[in-house]
Amino acid sequence: MKLYVGNLSFDTTENDLQDLFEQHGKVTEVALINDRATGRSRGFGFVTMADATEGTAAMNAFNGKEVQGRTLTVNEARAREERPRQFTDSRR
Repeated sequence: MKLYVGNLSFDTTENDLQDLFEQHGKVTEVALINDRATGRSRGFGFVTMADATEGTAAMNAFNGKEVQGRTLTVNEARAREERPRQFTDSRR
């Protein structure tokens, strides 16, 4: 089960998320999303739990919980929407 984790502190690391969510089961993947231009955290990420029961337990435990001074938003991740690619004309 893949979970969206939002409103993260910019100081949160992937290891921090893994340690936190492992309190409720096996974590198979953690991904923090960084800004392409600056490399800095965008304040959200994804945690994949081994099964739905553990994922639901983690979601219920951490949604609305304060971690590193921020109130987390945790819910089941939705499929990524396809967006049209934007091309730039380098001849200008």
